[in-house]
Amino acid sequence: MIQTEIFNKNVEAYEAWYETYHEVYMSEVAAIREQLLKLPENIRGIEVGLGTGRFSQPLGIKEGIEPSAEMAKKAVKREIEIMQGVAENLPYSDMQFDFVLFVTVCHLDNIKNAFQEAYRVLKSGGSIIVGFLDKNQSIAKQYEQKRKQSTFFRNAIFYSTERIQKLIREIGFRDLEFNQTLFGDLDEIKKIQVPKEGFGEGSFVVVKAIKK
Repeated sequence: MIQTEIFNKNVEAYEAWYETYHEVYMSEVAAIREQLLKLPENIRGIEVGLGTGRFSQPLGIKEGIEPSAEMAKKAVKREIEIMQGVAENLPYSDMQFDFVLFVTVCHLDNIKNAFQEAYRVLKSGGSIIVGFLDKNQSIAKQYEQKRKQSTFFRNAIFYSTERIQKLIREIGFRDLEFNQTLFGDLDEIKKIQVPKEGFGEGSFVVVKAIKK
């Protein structure tokens, strides 16, 4: 709930980040889109914790979950259907979706429970897609160093790619595929980057895995 209140009270600051770091943001979108393009056409998916819709809108995702009422208002203006709820207790019945997207999982209260909920609402053969800042790479380290001065990352929990991989496998997902972007420090990125396969170099990693 602390995280939700922070986002409720700082919507304009949140939106401003995407303008200031437009190339960073669009590089992240490109990496997620690359994984989404591997999925079949005409499928139904959600984004969990979609904020103001900054990722859902360019990726063509029409619905999802957002606990912050003020952030959700912005997302609705971007023509995204919002269900109020939290990642750890999704307000959907079992086996509804073809994919579930998470971006910046560092704000989740319980990441394992959130991934278990994604598994529950996914159809057999559906995909979880997770975009996150790798704890071991430069941008997450920057945020860690400035944690006390940060509005949004003060209470964030950053994860290594190995940790995310382990959690996803434990829950039962298989056939993991990775790509990465954000090569360089935050203020050094002045053009949209092309994502690269794998992980270990870029600060932003996207993993796709399948519910068998």
